[in-house]
Amino acid sequence: MLEQDFIYIAGPCVLESAEIALDIAGRLQAMTEGLPVSFVFKGSFDKANRTSADAYRGPGLEAGLEILRTVKETFNVPVLSDVHDVGQVKPAAEVLDIIQIPAFLCRQTDLLVAAAETGKTVNIKKGQFVAPADMGHAVDKVIGAGNDDVMITERGTCFGYNNLVVDFRSFSILRGLGYPVIFDATHAVQIPSMGGASSGHRAFVEPLARAAAAYGIDGLFTEVYPDPEQARCDGPNSLALDDVPRLLDAVLRIRDL
Repeated sequence: MLEQDFIYIAGPCVLESAEIALDIAGRLQAMTEGLPVSFVFKGSFDKANRTSADAYRGPGLEAGLEILRTVKETFNVPVLSDVHDVGQVKPAAEVLDIIQIPAFLCRQTDLLVAAAETGKTVNIKKGQFVAPADMGHAVDKVIGAGNDDVMITERGTCFGYNNLVVDFRSFSILRGLGYPVIFDATHAVQIPSMGGASSGHRAFVEPLARAAAAYGIDGLFTEVYPDPEQARCDGPNSLALDDVPRLLDAVLRIRDL
């Protein structure tokens, strides 16, 4: 597990190019330097769960991992990405410090076991369809494979069609499982599958993050982009990169109280 108390996972939804990834990572590293946080750079090499077949998925496994390796070596920061099938796990583990299980796949036993067997930290995102207490079964699959280095990420719960809500009772329930709980403040404001792509309410990212900090979380997850309107994935719910310092200042102040 990461050494610092508070974990900040941030980066673009999908890797677009090495240049953009290095720009975002470098600016985030500068923003978090001197703060009591462990910064982890996040970027997906392949978003296999995009709504439309025409949506941008990313550079793919090989090219994406090379970008993440470059970020890791350039800035000496841990890197995280998600895996969607068992065949991706072994090559991903050669680069990643944290292997993320996507929310839609949090019940996929073989994927959880394969990720666990790498010995890497496994971040399991809670499915929008999963009750908080039931995440104990996902955690047990990882632990049963010999790996207790686990984090759980809350990213909202389905509330009817095309809407997510954050049930703050979830943080208490997830923490009761005995592992660090991360709040994904940007996916929590998504409007899923609207017109072939997810939309979102970016304005609610900061209020929800502040509330989660008051309730008690071990880390924060945000997708960020220099100009979210230009992002090729999840722009409407991504945080503008320039807004990160204000968000972290508010979250850390509240947490310290």
